[in-house]
Amino acid sequence: MAGSSEIRESRKSTLIGTSAGWVMKLLCATLRFEVDDRCRIGDKGSLPEPVIYCLWHNRIFTVPRVWQKLCSAHRKAVVLTSASHDGAMLARAVGVFGIGSVRGSSSRRGVAALVALRKALREGVDVCLTPDGPRGPRYVLQPGAVKLAQAGQAAIIPIHVEYSSAWVLRSWDRFHVPKPFSKVRVIMDEALAVPAELSESEFEDWRLRIESILRAGVEDIPDEA
Repeated sequence: MAGSSEIRESRKSTLIGTSAGWVMKLLCATLRFEVDDRCRIGDKGSLPEPVIYCLWHNRIFTVPRVWQKLCSAHRKAVVLTSASHDGAMLARAVGVFGIGSVRGSSSRRGVAALVALRKALREGVDVCLTPDGPRGPRYVLQPGAVKLAQAGQAAIIPIHVEYSSAWVLRSWDRFHVPKPFSKVRVIMDEALAVPAELSESEFEDWRLRIESILRAGVEDIPDEA
């Protein structure tokens, strides 16, 4: 039996994850997308250095397909997933869209994950984070995204996703799945350059700033958040 700090994957999670990726791809084929590329990430050469994409955990469903169409011809990317079987399924699902993965967002593997993400940035690979994952609180930005931006000196690209009609699951994050043939608006927001050196209060100011930007347009923020 694997230890709690080990990366887990099984044949079942591999099969389910890959199948989920193809379901995502088929459903996305029915959707009407509107993409507002404010940072021009889709223009080859406009952002030559690797970046960090940030979006809320419950809005990730359509983003792999948008990234594939917008960026895959000239950029590479990895997504951070947990070391659990759920993380294995997500890794396999995004793999259908040509996106790699770094496993280990649990607290036990957090340092190893940060090292692997910094390595990806040094190699010119974009990194995708869901900064309220893997277990919440929902719509609260954990400090890891700011730390990685500091350490890797990579710009943060906030991503907003709006669905005209979606199913909302009863998961901790109220995961959103767009209904077939509905409209999806994706905003690749302006790039944010986090300074390498920050005091404790400046760090918290940046964390709150990015959190506020990501919350813009979100209609179901809990009252206690």
